[in-house]
Amino acid sequence: MPLSWLLVNATKSNGDLFGSPGFALAEFHLFGNLADLFTYQDGVFGRWLANSMLYSVVGALASTLVSMLAGYAFDTYAFRGKEKLYGLVLLGILVPHTVISLPMYLMASEVGLVNSYWAVLVPGLVNPFGVYLARIFTESYVPGETLEAARLDGAGELRTFRSVALPMLSPAFVTIFLFSFTGSWNNFFLPLVMLNDSSLYPVGLGLFTWNATLAQEPQLYAFVITGSLISIVPLAVAFVALQRFWRSGLTAGAVK
Repeated sequence: MPLSWLLVNATKSNGDLFGSPGFALAEFHLFGNLADLFTYQDGVFGRWLANSMLYSVVGALASTLVSMLAGYAFDTYAFRGKEKLYGLVLLGILVPHTVISLPMYLMASEVGLVNSYWAVLVPGLVNPFGVYLARIFTESYVPGETLEAARLDGAGELRTFRSVALPMLSPAFVTIFLFSFTGSWNNFFLPLVMLNDSSLYPVGLGLFTWNATLAQEPQLYAFVITGSLISIVPLAVAFVALQRFWRSGLTAGAVK
């Protein structure tokens, strides 16, 4: 119902939002809302969308690669204290991100990263749940005999991972990427703490700042609603585009 309400009201003008019932259609004004949305304040909404794409796509790709490397290492190699270190990684899953946001802000302040893209990108590299998934997938998808054969053929460790293990782990890569992408796109509290410059805001934080000023600027109602609809489109596109890789991985190995 909230999504239906959002779809219906994104097509209304600011006057029709208050002059018609919430689920009733009125004069179609979606394209006008979009034009006004992307031109308001010199197109700051488009900048917020671009920032969210940067934080989510680049951050999720980097986070996924780090998680894949860590999970692969935990499964493939034997080293001292491996299980204790892995247990420490799993402990990170239990810690809410909001709890560590303030300590991360203080650390970022010490090294001069506050109010920059790096203040949001660098903390996103750490994904304990992604490491857990990567290890589980590696145990199931990458036979040790295959890695040993690659080493006997003269491949180094990085070449073995890149050319042998990573193609086998493509469903795992897509799964972790989708989780990381969704988490980064919906990330709110960390950018709120780290960023002061509105031109660096992701789209969720930008819409929040508009929503906070509705009492003083009621014309922003249509912008907030239309912007909220636009903000969920990249998530839907990502899931639709990548679901075939994800679904193929869920059933791999079911038939021998």
